[in-house]
Amino acid sequence: MAADTPIQVETRRHQMFPVLSAADIARIRRFGELRRYARGDCLFRAGEPGPGMFVVLEGVVAISQRDGLGHVVPIERQGPGQFLAEVAQLSGRPALVDGHAEEDVQTLLVPPERLRALIIAEANLGERLVRAMILRRVALIESGASGPVLIGPPQSAAVMRLQNFLRRNGHPHHVVDATQDSDAAALLEQYGEAELLVVCPDGSVMANPTDNALARCLGMVDTLEHADLFDVLVVGAGPAGLATAVYAASEGLRVIVLDCRSFGGQAGASARIENYLGFPTGISGGALAGRAYVQAQKFGVEMLIPAEVASLDCSAADHGGELAVRLTDGRRLRSRTVVIASGAHYRRPEVPRLAEFEGRGIWYWASAIEAKLCAQQEVALVGGGNSAGQAAVFLSQQAAKVNVLVRGPSLAATMSRYLIDRIEATSNIALHPHTELVHLNGEPATGLNGATWRNRLNGTLEDCPARNIFLFIGAVPETAWLEGCGVAVDKHGFVLTGEAARGGFPARPAAALETSVAGVFAVGDVRSGSVKRVGGAIGEGAAVVALIHRHLAPTAAAAA
Repeated sequence: MAADTPIQVETRRHQMFPVLSAADIARIRRFGELRRYARGDCLFRAGEPGPGMFVVLEGVVAISQRDGLGHVVPIERQGPGQFLAEVAQLSGRPALVDGHAEEDVQTLLVPPERLRALIIAEANLGERLVRAMILRRVALIESGASGPVLIGPPQSAAVMRLQNFLRRNGHPHHVVDATQDSDAAALLEQYGEAELLVVCPDGSVMANPTDNALARCLGMVDTLEHADLFDVLVVGAGPAGLATAVYAASEGLRVIVLDCRSFGGQAGASARIENYLGFPTGISGGALAGRAYVQAQKFGVEMLIPAEVASLDCSAADHGGELAVRLTDGRRLRSRTVVIASGAHYRRPEVPRLAEFEGRGIWYWASAIEAKLCAQQEVALVGGGNSAGQAAVFLSQQAAKVNVLVRGPSLAATMSRYLIDRIEATSNIALHPHTELVHLNGEPATGLNGATWRNRLNGTLEDCPARNIFLFIGAVPETAWLEGCGVAVDKHGFVLTGEAARGGFPARPAAALETSVAGVFAVGDVRSGSVKRVGGAIGEGAAVVALIHRHLAPTAAAAA
């Protein structure tokens, strides 16, 4: 990332830490309540649920970052007219920083639900507040001085797995290289065979944690029962699911979104999307998804990430009853409608020993973390779709050479023209048509150290010293959780909708995005016949809300 100029830094700082006017504070008063704190009192602490947004009326509050190893880094001193909050306070999630009163302090505290109401009711003021919250979260991520500490070799599979999990969820963290830091190495040695240690902000230490274990340690995992009946339950927080959530919640529906890993889906890993309407210079998938994630919370969407769905109960759907989703942790969530937006994952090709090298040289995404591994190296990428093209262009900025392998004669049938032109104009990208990956070299302990591919026309074999190979081929729908519910799918497992699923609608016409089960809809990549583009997914996510209203209308009329 290029360094900011002094003007850019000052502008960013002014937006990050604005001073509210007396008129602004007067508008906020009806949403808040007075709170007083004595010198030395803690207003909020990293790792603990935040009480909401504080507006300082008198006194000074010191904000600092603290990691699990006890390192404290001052960030800012906030005085009268300034406010204390970042994105986590929109939903009452754990704070990422500490806030202590340097002197006696008087504040207005605006709890999360009232903060969301304030942002919507006071649009101009709300815009400034949300912009500052987003910039503060970005600054925390960029600083790497707060959040969990990952201790281990930076290029180990375990470290990179958790880095990707935290990065995709927009959570600050930093890595301590156990090969360069003697204290870190000694700590790692105390835990025997551990490849990785994680120190959470509360000081607890975990050896080789799973993604979910780390999420629980950070307070990311929601454990509430959520016994109320929702209007819309969305499974999947990719572009389609987030679009559904934003449009449905903004129209007054009560919405909950579930995802087993992070927001953004496959699109969240895209380095740059250049053909999305309204962004002429392009936008990264992570930035687009991050904005949608904040926007959904602004309208009161409840987010359960990570939370894995085990099954869908449609037994009462035929009688106009509620639908239910059961999570793998045993909880049961009820909703009047369900939107399937669980997307698809890239197919694993039939290559011997592939599983041995996943996370150790075989990747299904290309983020900045993997790009660093490829600096001045030769790499290979398999796939001919837009995601593959975006990844190839992105990796070419770091790698010495990027080999793109496609089974067909060219990219023309599967990739957007602007990406084909970009690839053709990039000197260190080599296209290999009619080619398939057939062999991997190396040992799991040390990682991939080469590969062999074959020309499908003449059988010629070619060896490559690539230590990193990126796979972007085909799509396998995430629909196992639908089994037993009666949702019709095509021969590849993608969900059928509209006329293709009309067998489930004997008494009425099929709605375009409705499945064979009344009240269950499908949008985005998981839907049979979808265009598999970010713009298409967002369009479907928005369009399905009108169908949801139509489905709910008879119930609403009966209740009236």
